[in-house]
Amino acid sequence: MSIFNGMNVSASALTAQRLRMDVVSANIANAETTRGKLVDGEWQPYQRKMVVMEPNQSSFASHLSKAMGSNEAINGVKVRAIIEDQTPFKLVYQPEHPDANEDGYIQLPNVDPLKEMIDLIGTTRSYEANVTALDAHKNMLLKALEIGR
Repeated sequence: MSIFNGMNVSASALTAQRLRMDVVSANIANAETTRGKLVDGEWQPYQRKMVVMEPNQSSFASHLSKAMGSNEAINGVKVRAIIEDQTPFKLVYQPEHPDANEDGYIQLPNVDPLKEMIDLIGTTRSYEANVTALDAHKNMLLKALEIGR
């Protein structure tokens, strides 16, 4: 275990949370986009995206120590994928809209701005907590160096 392991864990979490903030921001920005993707010659609304994270234990050493029964700490997180939310689109009656179907309904994205704001607040708090942990770890290392004087 390295003395920088705590910093590496916080750094991986900061990177993952930053990507999550970017995805949430894109969802909010496209909450009214009716032409998000061209599928079979027809426009589909923007589809909400979500970030899937998993523990970052991909090294051989971490798998070996886990197999040997060691209680090794997790080495941070990584983004496994960015997936699209499969909930149905919202139908809104707007016959004057250029994307309206023959019945006068348009499909709006499956993005709920309230849910996105809640995700953004949670992501921001997690980012702040990881910055605090990173600062605490840095301060502990500095204090350890002062002992050697």
